Amino acid sequence: MAKKAASTAGKISIADMRAMINKKAGREVAFDLQEENPTEVTEWIPTGSRWLDSIICRGKLAGIPVGKISELAGETASGKSYMAAQIAANAQKMGISVVYFDSESAIDPEFLEKAGCNISNLLYLQADSVEFVLETIEDLLKSTDDKFLFVWDSMALTPSKTDLEGDFDPLSSMAVKPRILSKGLSKLIQPIANKQSALLILNQLKTNLNVQNPKYATDSEKYTTPGGKALAYSYSLRVWLTGRRAKDSYVTDERGYKIGSEVKARLEKSRFGTQGRECLFRIIWAAEKVGVLDEESIFEAVKPFVKQTGAWYEIEIDGKPKKFQQSHWEELMKDDNFKNSVLQLMDNEVIVKFDKREGDSKNYYNIDGEEQGSDLE
Repeated sequence: MAKKAASTAGKISIADMRAMINKKAGREVAFDLQEENPTEVTEWIPTGSRWLDSIICRGKLAGIPVGKISELAGETASGKSYMAAQIAANAQKMGISVVYFDSESAIDPEFLEKAGCNISNLLYLQADSVEFVLETIEDLLKSTDDKFLFVWDSMALTPSKTDLEGDFDPLSSMAVKPRILSKGLSKLIQPIANKQSALLILNQLKTNLNVQNPKYATDSEKYTTPGGKALAYSYSLRVWLTGRRAKDSYVTDERGYKIGSEVKARLEKSRFGTQGRECLFRIIWAAEKVGVLDEESIFEAVKPFVKQTGAWYEIEIDGKPKKFQQSHWEELMKDDNFKNSVLQLMDNEVIVKFDKREGDSKNYYNIDGEEQGSDLE
């Protein structure tokens, strides 16, 4: 009796492999990277600072990445909540639904409106516990195909259920919250990417008491953030806000009242090729309109790249030199021709030249001119 020939599996195409795997998984987990996929960031939510948006992603004007988890951490009174409110307002303008988790019960509706938010179309929730926040995000992502911006203000002050149900002894719930966050964020990474939503976590910058010589330490060495070390692996972007060391970090009005803060933003982590970049801006929190003084920060961004003679600056407009003083900047920026020329200069110097590794690197890093140690360990 003749033996039956052994059957051999034929070749299968990549497309057929994807179809087979997706069928087995019961959802789309295999993607064609040449087409639309959850790994690529195609939308960015403006932060309110064009300078910050210009340094987040190599070679393009960006912002808070849609489809990813980002951290906005800062020192006390550095303007985290004010910046988050402006980001929320910009998300609404893009048609993205905003869910605001507030652990401090401190968000004023009037403040949100001043930042540009439509509070009638904003879902506000008290951040009762870490578990509640994570579970609510998961439930909302499962319930609809809407795009969301989840703002968590702030993660550092949100307790765990163990904290709420226990006593005031910190040792009784030691390391519970970091374990919950590590598990929760790793569980949410893919759903957030697949639903093209974004999670913005506000966090605290705390002084690292283990630094041997703080004067020469980098910001990465000077500060630490609560929540556990595993969180950093979940973030695609980490923006750290600190006060400017070279001068008074407060903004005052003409009568000397404090109305805002001078802020230095540093990209502590970026998966977009820009880690370590810095920018400066002012955040106003006690005036008729709150948020970033964007046009003023644009001047700071282009100042190293324009000709200066004493108190006069010179920029080329339509091939002709235009002289001006800093006091005239706000009025000049109302002229579309002048503003467009300034933004073209900014894009070329801050985005394009960085991408090509041209120009002086000091214009991109350590812009405050502070003497720091090495970022390398």
